[in-house]
Parts: sequence; C-alpha cells; structure tokens
Amino acid sequence: MQNVLIAGANRGIGLALAEVHAGRGDQVIAACRQSSTGLRDLALRNGASAGPALRIEEGVDVTSDAALATLAASVQACVLDRLVVCAGVLSRESLDSLDADASERIRHQFEVNALAPLRVVARLLPRLAEGSKVAILTSRMGSMADNSSGGYYGYRMSKAAVNAAGRSLAHDVAARGIAVFLLHPGFVRTEMTAGNGDVSAAQSANSLVNCIDHLSLADSGGFWHANGQEIPW
Repeated sequence: MQNVLIAGANRGIGLALAEVHAGRGDQVIAACRQSSTGLRDLALRNGASAGPALRIEEGVDVTSDAALATLAASVQACVLDRLVVCAGVLSRESLDSLDADASERIRHQFEVNALAPLRVVARLLPRLAEGSKVAILTSRMGSMADNSSGGYYGYRMSKAAVNAAGRSLAHDVAARGIAVFLLHPGFVRTEMTAGNGDVSAAQSANSLVNCIDHLSLADSGGFWHANGQEIPW
C-alpha cells in the first residue's frame, strides 16, 4: 500500500488514476478545485470502517499559492510515496489568429500547465519520502523533435516548459532519493479532447500506473509515453 496524492483528480485521467490506485489498496488523496459526482461516488465505494481509502481535498486551485498552502497544511501529517500532477488545460491557437484573446489563453496555459506543477511539487516536497516518485502529466505535443504539424502554440509551449521544469526538478531532488517523471498519457478520450482519442481514461490510467511502478530513480528526469517508451525532447 502506498500514500498517493493526485492533483486534478475530479475528472478524466486524474479521476481514472484515483480509481486505479484506490482499487489496488493505495491510500489516495484526491485534490481538485471542485469535486465531481464521479469522484464522490468513487470515495463512497472505497470507504471502510478502518478509514477511507480515498480522501477528497476540494478547493485546490493549482494556480493559487493560498490554496496550495492550505493543501500542504491539510496533508502535513502524511508521508507521500507518490505525487501525480495532472491538472491541465488546452486551447487551440494558430498563427493567423494570435490576437489579444489568444495571447491571454496562451498565458493561462503556461500558468496551469507549466508553472502550477512546479508550484505543487515545491509546496508538497516536505511530504515526500525518500524513494518517492513524482509524476507530472505532460504531452508529446511538448516535444520539439516530434512536432510535425505546428499550431497549438500555447499548449505546445507550456508542455515544453513543464518538461524543462521536470528535468530541473529531477536534478534538484535526486539527493533526497526522489524520482521525477514526465509522462505522456496517450491521446485520451476526455472532456479536454472533446471525446476524441485512441484510448479511454481508464486504459491510459492503467498504463500510467504501470509505467510509474516500473520506472526508478535511474530514469528520473526522463520523458516517457504511458506505454513505457521514451519520447524525444
């Protein structure tokens, strides 16, 4: 059994990850800005007389220092074996529509997709045990070597930025025995992708958990597909 905190656990891949971890007996802290019917139902299904296997921490806006401070205080008695950051946003900007509104959407994607994961990890670092694992959900759309279609400026740039942050984090926490992985979940059918994709959230979550299980400190700082293959930067 492991103690797992998932940031962005109310829907999509985050909710599916919570279900996989709770289903195998891990103690899950599901952090989210606002809970959902799916997350509440999952918590009810995983209740037990000895204590719930899934605990919901609501009101966690990953772009808010105050909200992250509240989360850190709420879990100060916990020792985390795994921290998964999967909150994210996507919008579509093209070269011929880079107006003021598009620029603001790009800034917002940087705030949520790149800066927020760094802030989450920094705030919760005292709660991470030696040998723990940090998984940051990114995207192969942040790979410059893999970019063959252009567009999606904010999403691509913000995911490349979080890859850079994760790589630096891996160096900074290595001496504490903490591993950091940048993980691409696949093209997943979620609300963010308008239901398009190659795999379901459940399939992706199972692959991601298996990938995290098998990665080690020697792999820290790497950029990985959920299927275990390394992705070029």
